[in-house]
Amino acid sequence: MRPWNAFTAVEADVRAMVADPRWQGLPVPVRAQVIAARALVTPEGDRWLFGAHACWYLHDPADGRWHASPPPRGALTRNAGHPAAVLPTRVIPRGPDFAAEPGSTQAFVGPDVPHALTDRIRLLLRGEERRSERDYPMSAFDQIFARDVPSTVAAIWGTIMWCAYAPAFDGNERLITAFGEYLRRPLPGDEWVRWLPAPPLLDLVTLVSERLRAGHSRAALRLAAMMADTAQILLSDPRFRPRALALLTMVEPTLRQPHLDDRAALRDDHTVRQAWLDRLPERLGRGVLVETDPEAHFRHTVYDLVEALDFTTEPARAAAAFLADLSDSRGLLPGYLDHRLRRAYDELARAGLTSTSAAETTQPEGFPAQTPPPYPWRSDPPETGAYAVPSSWTGVGVHAMPETGAYAMPETGAHAVPGTGAYAMPETGAYALPETGAHAVPGTGAYVTPGTGTHGARQPGAFAVPETGAHAMPETGAHSAPGTGAHGVPGAGRAASVQEEARASGSGVEPPDRAAAAAVLGAAYAVGLAWGRLTGARVPERGFAGAAALVHRLIPERDDMHS
Repeated sequence: MRPWNAFTAVEADVRAMVADPRWQGLPVPVRAQVIAARALVTPEGDRWLFGAHACWYLHDPADGRWHASPPPRGALTRNAGHPAAVLPTRVIPRGPDFAAEPGSTQAFVGPDVPHALTDRIRLLLRGEERRSERDYPMSAFDQIFARDVPSTVAAIWGTIMWCAYAPAFDGNERLITAFGEYLRRPLPGDEWVRWLPAPPLLDLVTLVSERLRAGHSRAALRLAAMMADTAQILLSDPRFRPRALALLTMVEPTLRQPHLDDRAALRDDHTVRQAWLDRLPERLGRGVLVETDPEAHFRHTVYDLVEALDFTTEPARAAAAFLADLSDSRGLLPGYLDHRLRRAYDELARAGLTSTSAAETTQPEGFPAQTPPPYPWRSDPPETGAYAVPSSWTGVGVHAMPETGAYAMPETGAHAVPGTGAYAMPETGAYALPETGAHAVPGTGAYVTPGTGTHGARQPGAFAVPETGAHAMPETGAHSAPGTGAHGVPGAGRAASVQEEARASGSGVEPPDRAAAAAVLGAAYAVGLAWGRLTGARVPERGFAGAAALVHRLIPERDDMHS
């Protein structure tokens, strides 16, 4: 039997009341009083209540706002209540909002899309690829697909991307490679992960409404049917389900009444989009917050991220490290965070460790070369690499040098070079390679091993792989092993080398299993997409810097990896 928990008990109590048919008939002040009476307070003084959308809300003592935030379930609590009159209406459960379709925050890296789902999508795609582009012109998604591709293909693609909670896909994902022959240009990302954009609902609407305005109602109906058929298939995967159900609900009335959207289409695409959204029952509203309320959607994705990081000792600080990836030149982000997240984020900002993806560089494999931000909630330091940790967290004066990406180590004068495990030796221009005693000589690519009289000469364009003595040739993908004359070419055995890279990546977040890693990766990417939708901030084509270590972790465990 599980031990009694105050947060769990309040959840169960509120859920039972909201599920009662009489709940929706109660006046709002009465509902507010019921919810406020069940507020909990932790020893730190944080005040929590369980409210709208079946989420917990944390009271901000600075300005009195309530922020959606997962609670510290292991903390001691007491029932303190709260004045019902000051509760905002948005945190009071309405009833249908508690019946939202459950989904998953997992990205599509590691756990692949089920084969049965992919096969059905591929079959649907093959049946539509031969349609004429003159009858089905590309009125949207023309930046993705070639000119001679019919919009029926775009309708299938757009439905997949819009329904995905976090469209970060394995580079070998069959669901994505099926569209390879239709693409206008390579997809963003690299061979490991495709960081795909989430299209707005307006793009899907435009495909249909353009045909209606052109007088081709049968083509418009066909496009709507493609979206419905695709959404129906996607329902079997929880990573697609909430929005797939919402899209199916919006499109199906058009299939039953082919001329339903004709008048709206004559006005403009936005009118059709609003007509679609108006068809949704309130219980499906959470799935389309990205369209109806981008600010609330961003707050909910942050909630999902903190919840996905529940395995860490300090989820708020762990989440702040991922939030630090977001580009925020106008300084808007702290205003959307609760006081715990804001405090952790501000500490990173004072250390110069925010907006880490704004000017990132990448290694040949496409992974960010920048060392991830510090993770003070770890019990042990990473095996390689250095961290610039604020002294308020550690009491140790380790300092970051933003101009170089290196970190100074007090009392030694050495500088850690992120991503390599090497240390720069002042006044010599050389680099020390840990655990080998070797020193790299800048400008030559050579290195000397003290006490052995041996020298290694690197090939042009190669880079050293720490702890192995090997050199990787980016042009070829091969690895040379000094002293053996052997060269390794990535292939079946590549999983082992990737596993080593994952171990040395310096990630502070160490999920207990593949499912947790995929959930954090998806939640973090969803936060980035939501922030871009809210503020117009750029989403890096190579993904966010903090996700690199998670990608390294997932690569050896993906479903299509062969040993």
